[in-house]
Amino acid sequence: MVDVRDGKAETLAGDPTHPFTRGTLCAKVNHYLERVYHPDRVQHPLKRIGPKGEAHFARVTWDEALADIASRWNTIAAESGPEAILPHSSAGVQGLIQTSSLDARLLGSMGCSNLDRNICGAVASAGMSATIGVGSGIDPEEVVHSRYIVLWGTNTIHTNLHYWPLVREARSRGARLVVVDPIRTRTAQEADWHLQIKPASDAALAMSVMHVMIRDGLVDRDYVAHYAVGYDALVERAREYSPATMAAVVGLPPEDIERFAREYATTQPSLLRPLIGIEHHRNGAMQFRALACLPVLSGAWKHRGGGLARSTHALHFATLAMDRVLMPEVHKPARVLNMRDIGNDLCNQDLRPQVRALMVYGANPMVSMPNQNRIRQGLLRGDLFTVVHDLFITDTARYADYVLPATSQIEHLDLSPAWGHLYLALNRPAIAPCGESVSNTELFRRLAAALGRTEPYLFESDESMLRAALASGHPWLAGITYERLWEEGHVRLNCGDDWRPFAAGGFPTRSGKAELYSEPLREAGLDPLPSSGDLATGDGLQLITGKTLHFLNSGYSHMDRHRRREGELFIELHADDARQRGVATGDVVRVSSERGELHAICRVSDRLRPGVAWMPFGALTDARGTRQGVNALTPEEPTDWGGGSGLYDTFVEVAPARATG
Repeated sequence: MVDVRDGKAETLAGDPTHPFTRGTLCAKVNHYLERVYHPDRVQHPLKRIGPKGEAHFARVTWDEALADIASRWNTIAAESGPEAILPHSSAGVQGLIQTSSLDARLLGSMGCSNLDRNICGAVASAGMSATIGVGSGIDPEEVVHSRYIVLWGTNTIHTNLHYWPLVREARSRGARLVVVDPIRTRTAQEADWHLQIKPASDAALAMSVMHVMIRDGLVDRDYVAHYAVGYDALVERAREYSPATMAAVVGLPPEDIERFAREYATTQPSLLRPLIGIEHHRNGAMQFRALACLPVLSGAWKHRGGGLARSTHALHFATLAMDRVLMPEVHKPARVLNMRDIGNDLCNQDLRPQVRALMVYGANPMVSMPNQNRIRQGLLRGDLFTVVHDLFITDTARYADYVLPATSQIEHLDLSPAWGHLYLALNRPAIAPCGESVSNTELFRRLAAALGRTEPYLFESDESMLRAALASGHPWLAGITYERLWEEGHVRLNCGDDWRPFAAGGFPTRSGKAELYSEPLREAGLDPLPSSGDLATGDGLQLITGKTLHFLNSGYSHMDRHRRREGELFIELHADDARQRGVATGDVVRVSSERGELHAICRVSDRLRPGVAWMPFGALTDARGTRQGVNALTPEEPTDWGGGSGLYDTFVEVAPARATG
């Protein structure tokens, strides 16, 4: 909710009528208007006038910028083919059409390279889908009916504060809260029990739980018999995963694994809540595949508040007419490049055609993608033509040939499907765009015109696209119109008050049942049964990263308030690891991996287990005064399937900074 006076936004607050957020904003968004009116905001098109990376720009007109961009793109397409033009975008604008609509139509119809945007969420969805056919579960609000809640790889208090009151309500009704996490997070500190496992051992723990459930007769055999396939094969596989065998792998005493398995299997409704943390390992998809087997074996799906609750984004998008928005029928066949590999793709001279133009919007790959140094090397190419559309001169925009001004969230129209609940919201513009900034959709209308395109589908209005998206005919959208959303702001999808998607089977798999044995995985050359997956090994400390309270990757990191609160870049170590390396709290240390190095402040911490290090994700000032991010250390390591990146399978060494000479 934004209060506006004389065309200027004066206050911003959460909507107290929203059943899920209840008027609460996170520490980032609380000061969003400072972002909107920040003096460093880009308000006019800018053209590079100095060396790449030094962020020297001069103001130009929109006509000048668009004419030059169109001319350069046309030349590149004529000389090398349109696949030499690569878009790089993500969900930075957090909306339906501003994230992807006219951009997909224009670039797709040109035949530009496609981008595989699977760095976050897709691996989890792929793993779960192998078991239950979909990457979502129950309505997360149903947690209030749960009696055994497992927050698995998620620091809910820190990153999902609107969900925490629901967890507290469930606990007030008698629920037990267990947190599975390699780090003793704020959420773990509040739990009834913290299982501090080794990184990437989540699937091994899940397999060991299955072993105990099968061995001790704790499986809901009736549910499995009716609604699952492959149980007998799973029984044989699970024999390998006794708690005694897995204790060293998982990092827990066998008796803790035994106890966890029994509590989970015998307390109903039981709910697993895994989020993105565990997918950022090279066995990420298998981690989610194994976890998704647990509520099948326990029969938790039958109970209100039971099963598994993950992102709801897929549920929203399944109701909307996405083909009408994206228009895949106008897209030309083109190669697909994974956003994870942007550094290598930009530097790959053998790629045919080589990437000669990069269009970045709703993203800051210099911070959010792995192997930052390789990305920098690619962006420094003198023959790479880079355009960035953003609110600020981001880490990526410093290397751009053109920086184009983007609207903020309160300056454009959009539909906002939710990640964590079932309320669909209309993002209504509160103020006119600052300066000459334009939305993503308006940018691509202007680019289409500059390129000489005249097809009506490239110039469709935002309102028309949103109305079309809502007109899918899906029963969950019955009665949810553009007019109603404009009036009410948010409306809950019509799934009913007690929606249990798999209480009586109905899994959207090939077999129609939960696939404990997956024939599609076998056909793809993958292990058809759940397992612990391929666990990463390496020298040094395994590096885990986590979200900061005041930054959203790189978003908000330019604001003095948030920079002061986050402080300098730091690394946390267990006391034993710090002692072995001769470092202590407050020391400047050199952190290095096979991909790069940076300097950070050492913090000795009891949050970690030996062998694990923790650093904040995003861009912070390091101990040398250089703006730096943890992705200077990370590899592009692909996941087992799902197209993601094993960011958390990075191993680092830590040494006193003086050791570098």
